[in-house]
Amino acid sequence: MKLAALLVGLLVPALAMAMPEAEYVDRWCEGRGQVEFILEDQTRVDCLMPGFAVEADFGHKWAEAIGQSLYYGRMTDRQPGVLLIVGPGDHRFIRRFHNAADGLGIRLFTVDKE
Repeated sequence: MKLAALLVGLLVPALAMAMPEAEYVDRWCEGRGQVEFILEDQTRVDCLMPGFAVEADFGHKWAEAIGQSLYYGRMTDRQPGVLLIVGPGDHRFIRRFHNAADGLGIRLFTVDKE
C-alpha cells in the first residue's frame, strides 16, 4: 500500500507537468492553418491547412488518429494528416503508424513532447 502511494505521489506531479494536446496543436498549427475547424456534424479538425486536414494525438493513440484523419480528409476534400506528439521512447508508435497507414495517403507530421 505504501509503495502504491509513493508511486502515485511521484506520477501525479509528472502528469500535471505534461502539456495538453491542445497546446501542441496551437503551437504547431500557428501559421500553417486553422485550429479546431468545426465540421457540419460538429466534429473538429485539429488543424485545417490548405492541403491537409490534420488530426493530432499523443503517440500511443496513433491508431485512433488514422481513422479520424481519413474522415476529416474526406469531409474537407483535403489529404488526411496526422500529427503525432512523441517522446524519446515513442518510436514504436511511429513504426506502427507507418505499417498500418501504408497506402492510405496519410501524411505524418511529428512534434517532440515537452
